[in-house]
Amino acid sequence: MLGRVGTAAVKVLRMDELPVEEERHAEPEALLVLDGTLELAVNGEAVTVGPGEMYVVAAGTTHAVRPGSSGTLVIVEAEGRGGRR
Repeated sequence: MLGRVGTAAVKVLRMDELPVEEERHAEPEALLVLDGTLELAVNGEAVTVGPGEMYVVAAGTTHAVRPGSSGTLVIVEAEGRGGRR
């Protein structure tokens, strides 16, 4: 984690082709690809996010980083009353 801005946590992840397990949050999450490509599964559907692009995962949506992802990802997680699931 890089830090906090208000109620949001800002994180940086080096994707290096390592998949991240499926998760779901009570609040929305923004995913910004600085370089490389994010291969994402959102509710079982494949989504590709390229450099300079951002994808916002809606609250309660199941998502996971898929194999084949590489580069640098900035994650902004809002934390509301419900916290993380």
